[in-house]
Amino acid sequence: MHIGVIGATGGIGSRVVTEALGRGHRVTAFSRDVTGIEEGRENITWKNVDVLDAASVAAVLPGLDVLISGFQPGNAARDLADTVERSIADPGVHVTAARALLKALESHPRTRLIVIGGAGSLEIEPGLVMADSEEHLHATLDPLGLPREYAAAVRGARDGLNVLRTSNRLWTYFSPAKDIAPGERTGRFRIGGDQPVLDADGLSRISMEDAAVALVDEAELPRFVQRRFTVGY
Repeated sequence: MHIGVIGATGGIGSRVVTEALGRGHRVTAFSRDVTGIEEGRENITWKNVDVLDAASVAAVLPGLDVLISGFQPGNAARDLADTVERSIADPGVHVTAARALLKALESHPRTRLIVIGGAGSLEIEPGLVMADSEEHLHATLDPLGLPREYAAAVRGARDGLNVLRTSNRLWTYFSPAKDIAPGERTGRFRIGGDQPVLDADGLSRISMEDAAVALVDEAELPRFVQRRFTVGY
């Protein structure tokens, strides 16, 4: 399988690349600027792409079976503060990206798209998503050390999902657990739909490594076409 990964230098994206290569897939890794990237692994090619430009995305789609987009403003893996600042300044960027990706797929309708989004669009109760509740947003952002202004970015990611939901393309949206961080690849987690997966302590958590496992699993065996899914321990 030929898998494209946008945001391949990011926290989740880089792990998706590693997971896909480990399973024997061919990977094209995309970033805004691949200048200076040194790569010694086999079956991987690095290319520039602008996820906000439909023509730029369409140009790299030929030959891809699946495109996984881990786009986010900035590069949180290298500079979280910059990503947070950019996300607050332009919360509508997720909608722009979603529209550009869908526009690009018009010329390649058989290419599947998996978008790595946020947990803020998960339901905290039937019909109520976290992004619509200030109380729950603050209770999530505060322990993570994120400013409450970041709520605008959370809503922006939710709006990006809503754009995908209007499309008949082969899209899938992935909401990670609320608490996602570098950790261990266990390959053992539970899968959910529109509600967060909670552990025995009532926590929604997953490692980036296991999130990558779930994403490549979905790339290999699609279960959530035109749907969202989530994972947790």
